[in-house]
Amino acid sequence: MVIASKLPIQDVKQHLQIAARNLARNRRRGLTALLTVVISVISLILADGFIQWIFWGMREATIQSQLGHIQITRPGYLSAGAANPYAYLLPENSQVRSAIEFTPGVKLVAPRLAVAGLIILGETTISFVAEGIDPKKEDELSKALRIVKGWNLDDTTKNEIVLGNGLARSLNAQPGSTVSILVTTASGGINAIDATVAGIFISTNQAYDDSALRLPIDLAQSLLRIDGAHTWLVLLNHTEQTDDYLAQFRARFPSETNNLEFVPWYQQADFYNKTVALFSQQMNVLRLIIGAIIVLSISNILIMNVLERTGEIGTLLAIGLKRKKILLLFAAEGILLGLLGASLGVVIGFGLAELISAIGIPMPPPPGMEEGYIGEIRITPEVLINAFLIALTTTTLAGLYPAWKASRMEIVNALRHNI
Repeated sequence: MVIASKLPIQDVKQHLQIAARNLARNRRRGLTALLTVVISVISLILADGFIQWIFWGMREATIQSQLGHIQITRPGYLSAGAANPYAYLLPENSQVRSAIEFTPGVKLVAPRLAVAGLIILGETTISFVAEGIDPKKEDELSKALRIVKGWNLDDTTKNEIVLGNGLARSLNAQPGSTVSILVTTASGGINAIDATVAGIFISTNQAYDDSALRLPIDLAQSLLRIDGAHTWLVLLNHTEQTDDYLAQFRARFPSETNNLEFVPWYQQADFYNKTVALFSQQMNVLRLIIGAIIVLSISNILIMNVLERTGEIGTLLAIGLKRKKILLLFAAEGILLGLLGASLGVVIGFGLAELISAIGIPMPPPPGMEEGYIGEIRITPEVLINAFLIALTTTTLAGLYPAWKASRMEIVNALRHNI
């Protein structure tokens, strides 16, 4: 039983050893084939890693500037709340909110209150959309918003606001400017305050910066003459656990008894979802192209090997070697090229990715942003495994036709090459 179990392994080793010797006969051709696979794997890793970094950056920017990991609202607020937002207010103090915030794995729960109105500076009047926020919790929740002038809100601020860069430019406002804010209250009346511009911010969305401002939630509630918030944003320790916590919260706090709706960030991130779908299709096309290059290149090289060794194949067949054995011998060459090329490509690709990430990739401003950024290569196990499997699979497929061609040779015709 032991011997029988070892024989297949010994056969595999023997086939790979013979394949290595055959590939080494023509070192230039063998090195060319190996480099083709290695360069293809490196290209896949760097391209896929860069795309994965873009996905990761967009995801975290979306979570840490607008949506959190999970939004908690009254049922129907996200679909119908624009018509009557004050009918969907969450309570100021809630045991449910406290219970969620003290759940292990939850970093914080932050209230948000939507405000819309007019902002006035001198003779300029512009409509705005605003968020009433808890300044004490925004350091963690709003990392993607960067203050470029002045200072951010803090827990001691009262009549201070921060403006989006585009809105500040339209108003010609600077830190320290005094502006007037005019809103319609929950009861339908008009309320206004004077506020000082504390700072100017830039987010990942230029359209948002052109019309947005932020103010302490206490000031927002005073303006609207209400209590409570429209949403609670839940920030988790790990984005990958979003679905687990979503299911847990829905089970613990069912909508029927608590009148709450739990919405994951990706259901609200329409731009992110469309970008991921587009780039993923482009990456699949790139994988297909690189796979085709590997198949055509390796297949051509292995066919040349078969043609050069036609006489040897005829001799092997003449002495009784089975055609199946010939097939396996030549197929092993493609498998060996795939194993060696994919392994070297993964190692070199990982090293290059780390080096490039350490240096950084200067990128121009993307659509919807005013500033460029420094790109990186994000290597995940999936990136490395996909590149390895694509190289191994395509080289194996590339070796099948030459191996089949070698195994189907006529003995007489093959032996003539020895004359």
